[in-house]
Amino acid sequence: MPQIVLVDVALPDSILAMLNVQIELRHWPDDAPAEIMRQAVGIFTYGHPRVDDALLDKTPLVRVVSNFGVGVDHIDLAAARRRGIPVGNTPQLVDGATADMTMALLLAVARNLIIGDRFARSPAFTHYDPSLLIGSEVHSATIGIIGMGNIGRQVAKRARAFDMRVLYHNRRRDQQAEAALEATYATLPELLAQSDYVTLNVPLTAETTRLIGREQLALMRPHAFLINAARGAVVDHAALYEALRTKQIAGAALDVTDPEPLPRDHPLLALENLVIAPHLGSATRQTRSAMARMAIDNLLAGLAGQALIHRVA
Repeated sequence: MPQIVLVDVALPDSILAMLNVQIELRHWPDDAPAEIMRQAVGIFTYGHPRVDDALLDKTPLVRVVSNFGVGVDHIDLAAARRRGIPVGNTPQLVDGATADMTMALLLAVARNLIIGDRFARSPAFTHYDPSLLIGSEVHSATIGIIGMGNIGRQVAKRARAFDMRVLYHNRRRDQQAEAALEATYATLPELLAQSDYVTLNVPLTAETTRLIGREQLALMRPHAFLINAARGAVVDHAALYEALRTKQIAGAALDVTDPEPLPRDHPLLALENLVIAPHLGSATRQTRSAMARMAIDNLLAGLAGQALIHRVA
């Protein structure tokens, strides 16, 4: 009899092909009535569904939660621990692709790439004008990296290739990163005040929620840009809107928002000094394939009662 695994959305064929055991996938809540929930032995989170006490109370036989991705802020890890349910994720695999995306966002907003693309396609572009869409240089500028973890270090490596001065802020100083990446530790206020580009590369925790609000944005330079490739809730969106609308800062680029996606009438969407991507940080063929393999391996290991390839809780 197939083992029942709950999944929040339909999985792509490439991931389904990796499930080489008898598993019956059921979507919750649409395709998983109470009786199915009680029979489920695993949960596979592909999007960002909420996995908490309310769900786990309905699934008493679940023995593994496997997350497609690194961030697990949508999973109540304490609730899983109380039940002895291992939770797996896919760390390190996303580091390079997410750092690439951080730099892509930075370059796009600094050099007016999105506005320029729209203009170049429009009827208004009839001749070259060297005074149009003057941007900001990236090479030799100062980048402030908030979160010098695996992704932050990859961002620093890329920044050094642009001859950028690298500042970083962490809960703890990372002297190894300082030596290897020629990075300089700064307090958060110091980093915000000195950086031309501020990148957010932190996990979403109680400490990082709304880490960047009105007070922090007020410390940034008028010509500075904010880039968020972390989680949307790290930034106070109302404060960001005001800072962008009033040109308190020059611009921002977001790969993530809160909520995600933003309501279609959200005021941020009307701003030209903002670039928004639909959460593409790890969206490369190579990275997503590796993430799928690890997430499936975590799931199958948990179902078999074996140690997960990578366990976060």
